[in-house]
Amino acid sequence: MNRRLFLKSMAAGVYAFAHLPMLQAALPKLKITRVRAYAPPNPNPLFNQADTVVTIETDAGITGVGEGGFPDALKQCAGRLIGQDPQHIERLWQDMSRSFFYPPGREKEHALGALDLALWDIKGKVLKLPVHEILGGMVRNYCECYNTAGIIPGIKPGMGVKDRAAATIAAGYRAFRMGAADTPANTIFNTRQKLNQLYEECVQAREGVGKDGDFCIDFHQRFDLSDAIRGCDLIESLAPLFVEDPVRAEGFGEDLPRLRKLVKVPIAAGEEWGNRWDFNPLVENHDIDYVRATLPNVGGITEMMKIAAICETHFVGIVPHFTGPIATAALVNSLGTFSGPLLMEYNFEGKELPHVPVCLDFKHGKLYPNDRPGLGVELDMSKLTPILEVTKYDTNRAQTYFRPDGSITNW
Repeated sequence: MNRRLFLKSMAAGVYAFAHLPMLQAALPKLKITRVRAYAPPNPNPLFNQADTVVTIETDAGITGVGEGGFPDALKQCAGRLIGQDPQHIERLWQDMSRSFFYPPGREKEHALGALDLALWDIKGKVLKLPVHEILGGMVRNYCECYNTAGIIPGIKPGMGVKDRAAATIAAGYRAFRMGAADTPANTIFNTRQKLNQLYEECVQAREGVGKDGDFCIDFHQRFDLSDAIRGCDLIESLAPLFVEDPVRAEGFGEDLPRLRKLVKVPIAAGEEWGNRWDFNPLVENHDIDYVRATLPNVGGITEMMKIAAICETHFVGIVPHFTGPIATAALVNSLGTFSGPLLMEYNFEGKELPHVPVCLDFKHGKLYPNDRPGLGVELDMSKLTPILEVTKYDTNRAQTYFRPDGSITNW
């Protein structure tokens, strides 16, 4: 091509590009008009396991769906959203968390997280993308699971540990989960005697999953440090995937670092944790191998992605605690993008979820991502009972300062 022809072709290309329709880089402005909360069928009565359904409505007719919180905790956070653009998620998170001076406790963090899930659902619906695509895309084909309270085919009441473990692995789950010498609630639990039972049942679990299978055991904070050490030592040769919550949560900061130096089994902890400040030193110091923090407890997807970054930095895995179905869908969307080890606790196999007819894509022990916009959840409103409605912006003693650039700082 000679110089004259080259310049003509370049000029033609520039002209064509200049006359293309302008791309709309900015997202359309939206305004939150109402926040509602609903009780699902058979609601969970525990504050930090609340499966309340929350919706955030906008003036564009787009509604976000989240899950968690109780009315008293939801009301104040929801009041900070009215009139705001739902697409400024981080800014709204900071405002809900910091506007009332006192840092949110775990119950309020749970409620804040429920609203955060709904904000991310709106973001996905506006962009017509699943949340996992907005967060960078899935790094795995599916999320491996273990079962806690689901109904696994072939498992019958009274079946022994070995047979239950074998049936769980046959059903496609990555691991068999068991409690530490489980007995009925509100009865005597002699820890010294129960440690012997724990060992015997772990032997059965190893036989059931086979040489190369995995089982994990939840000590469930039932043991003081000395018994936790003995229990971990007893089952070390059986190679559990991890031991969960080996000591009391109140003592994690002191006792887990001590335990880490004394035992060789992998340690998981944190189903009761809130935001990342609860456990950051434990991750940084490798005092645990898996973080059990979950949604919406940590404050939603916004906070979970920061937790995932900390875990990735220190090569610590994430095994989120079981949660409601909508929050489980949020876990697939958020932690499906986490590059480290991930194992999901799943509770819904064989159970009906009438209020969420479209929600989870579960098959043969695994949770799969989908291409539905947002969190990929659809509600059947006829199965929900209204318990809260917020339509007014809450300024009652809400106080922050702003840096010169407009970002929020504390009052």
